[in-house]
Amino acid sequence: MTMVAMPYSTAVYPLALCWFVLFAVWWSLSGLSPRVVLWRYLMTLPFGLFIIVFQIFFKNPYYEVFTPPIVTFPLGITIYAQSVEFAIILALKFTACIIWVILLSSTTPMEDLLQGARRLGFPSVMALSLGMMIRYLFVFAEMYADINNALAVRHFNAFSRNLPYRYRLEVLAYTIGTMFLRSYEQGERTYTAMLCRGGYGKDAYEHLEKKTLTGGRDYGLMASMIMVFIATAAGVFLFWA
Repeated sequence: MTMVAMPYSTAVYPLALCWFVLFAVWWSLSGLSPRVVLWRYLMTLPFGLFIIVFQIFFKNPYYEVFTPPIVTFPLGITIYAQSVEFAIILALKFTACIIWVILLSSTTPMEDLLQGARRLGFPSVMALSLGMMIRYLFVFAEMYADINNALAVRHFNAFSRNLPYRYRLEVLAYTIGTMFLRSYEQGERTYTAMLCRGGYGKDAYEHLEKKTLTGGRDYGLMASMIMVFIATAAGVFLFWA
């Protein structure tokens, strides 16, 4: 949240450095493989890379004064130093947020994440809906794999030019319709199962026991985080001032 709320200025640099150092410490303590972190980061990179690179070729409204362009291309395309600076700041914000999400999701079970979000004020109905959605993603992934295997056994390929275009569209339309119907039936079965258990399940995250600090490790971790936040805020303030 700190990186997201930080204005687009060079003050992001020391803050990003602090977050990267803190991430390196937590990463070393988690024992998570560098290959896993790198692979998951590369999977999310296309979503932000296009937006980041796209910023280089336009004047950004966050800057009022632009220096002469550093590179000029045909068709009036120019690259300004301020645009490159904004792209770098955006890349730092994106990377700092994504790597922490990867570390959190890779080391903490989803149920613990939902319970933690509920303790922080996340609505219980939304926590239940999000938990069910994530849980049934794997069910629909298996469902899609079964349908895909059935199509492959029948030698159907949606990108094959040997089949008529209209026939491919009809088969894909039937496949999407089948997925929709099966998802609807799965929802009805889940709803019936919840009724048989005596309720809708909307209060599943309503009453959670308070999670207290249990040992010196927890207190030390809390103290170190508070010190990091204070040092980061002070460093950014002094740099900005």
